[in-house]
Amino acid sequence: MNGSFARQVVPPLVALGVLLALWEGVTRVFGIAPWLLPPPSAIALAGAHEAPALWNAMFTTGRAALIGFGLSAGVGVLIAILLASSRLLERALYPYTLFLQTVPIVAIAPLLVLWFGPGTRAVAISSFIVSLFPVITNTLTGLRSVEPALRDLFRLYGAKRLATLWKLELPAALPQIFTGLRVASGLAVIGAIVGEFVAGFSEEGAGLGILVLTAYRQLRTDLLFASVLAAAVLGLALFGAVNLTGFRLLKRWHPSASSEP
Repeated sequence: MNGSFARQVVPPLVALGVLLALWEGVTRVFGIAPWLLPPPSAIALAGAHEAPALWNAMFTTGRAALIGFGLSAGVGVLIAILLASSRLLERALYPYTLFLQTVPIVAIAPLLVLWFGPGTRAVAISSFIVSLFPVITNTLTGLRSVEPALRDLFRLYGAKRLATLWKLELPAALPQIFTGLRVASGLAVIGAIVGEFVAGFSEEGAGLGILVLTAYRQLRTDLLFASVLAAAVLGLALFGAVNLTGFRLLKRWHPSASSEP
């Protein structure tokens, strides 16, 4: 296991080290202005100096993203189950779920502020809207992909609709459900940060979106990079939690989790 872990972790770490070294060298050799492209060392110093603000912003954004992701997971699976129960419902309602994928969240963020007020609620709803569609479409695909022979077997033994859903369809759809959740986990953080661009100021503090805007207006590019890196870490943490949960649930019976993540 240790050898496998090293093979997975060492190559990207080496690539990252080479990239950072090249970045540092290019900015110093060519004398690039720090406000245009700061070297990694300056970004690290800014991150260390503003660590309390970054941690508070990560907590604020992470809380909103987690709420939005949780809502998208629950509501998305329920909507997919509803659509899968009837072809007529699917044909009538599924096209409208595409609206969630195509609407620019920046355009409707002011409406969220009017309806829910500034702060965590509006930001969480923004995160929810952005991350909902992948859960619906992947769950629906999984529910529709159950083998017909297994459906016939359940029907032969007189299984009720709820029993078929709980014991056959949902377990069979779990790989697709977790695929949708992995996509939604990253989108939830993006939706939260975009929501903060409009709705982020509140009595609960500023999130990473507000920190990015503040750094940009002050031409503090080093802090801007540090904020973006913090957002990436937040997204990776949520993605990793979903990926680990999916691995634990699927590892004993599905090929997609046959080896350690």
